[in-house]
Amino acid sequence: MRQVIITGPDRSAVVERPEPRIRDAFVKVKIEVAPLCTEYRSFARGEVSDCLGHEAAGVVAEVARKGPLAPGDRVVVMPQYPCGRCRCCREGDYIYCEQVIDPLAACASETGMATYAQYCIKEDWLLLPVPDEVSLDRAAMACCGLGPAFGAMQRLGVGAGEVVVVVGLWPVGLGAVINGVWRGAKVIGVDRQTYRLGLARELGAQAVIDTDHEETLARVRELTGGAGADVALDCTGVPAAQAMAVASTRRRGRVGMIGWGGRVELDNPVPSGRLVAGCWHWNLHDADRMFRLIRDCGPLLDRLITHRFPMSRVSDAWRLQASGDCGKVLLYPWKEEQAP
Repeated sequence: MRQVIITGPDRSAVVERPEPRIRDAFVKVKIEVAPLCTEYRSFARGEVSDCLGHEAAGVVAEVARKGPLAPGDRVVVMPQYPCGRCRCCREGDYIYCEQVIDPLAACASETGMATYAQYCIKEDWLLLPVPDEVSLDRAAMACCGLGPAFGAMQRLGVGAGEVVVVVGLWPVGLGAVINGVWRGAKVIGVDRQTYRLGLARELGAQAVIDTDHEETLARVRELTGGAGADVALDCTGVPAAQAMAVASTRRRGRVGMIGWGGRVELDNPVPSGRLVAGCWHWNLHDADRMFRLIRDCGPLLDRLITHRFPMSRVSDAWRLQASGDCGKVLLYPWKEEQAP
């Protein structure tokens, strides 16, 4: 099979690798679409790797044993390799599993963990069947396109009529805009990148704040009658942005920390009664609701997906991501030609 590797700063290649092998509950998936996430940063830094990508949608190519899936089934490939037995896994919050397994050792396979490849392997319970009426491109948004904000809003109980501030409008933040709009919330997007501020408006944000030209907290107060937002989501992982997200909420407001970064440094939330929660992904028990979101918001997802590339042009795709002039970008391992 063909697979992407990073060979140095701003350098990548598509190479031939053995197709993966499977055993037990593992399934071999032919990857039809692989959304790009933060791997462009590794590309820019020259972090040599042959294990790239963690989200995909595709078709079951092979099963090791009889189970819930069969060859030909369309599936979303959920991230990570959790154990499936610990408390977090049993409760659906598998992303927090502390007993992750080594799928290559389990299957005696040289390959299969990367999604910037033509095949990957995953245990059957981490492959979500895609409804017939949902395209694979839209279904692939169940991972990092919609997933982090979906999980955060589920956990924080975001409801209709509430004001939600989304700090950082890269693809995860743009997915948060869609999540909020779907729930009937009034969404305020915060960023400094012109392209994504405009895209947030197209996706339904009622207001956007350009941090290069406006004082963010003052503008949030103005838009909320002086009270502050009900909910804020930080999608940056940047300490100053995290602090601003917290400060933008009202007394007893709720804050979801989605962005990955270093330490979180915040003022004591006790005097204001604010709830601050770390939110990584979404609970598998909410799969039906996730696919309802995807069906209801199909046209918005088509707008969120701004560019498509064949796997042979992955370097171009990464450079586009670094520019900020895009929404969610999709990679196609089996297509040689794909218009941006």
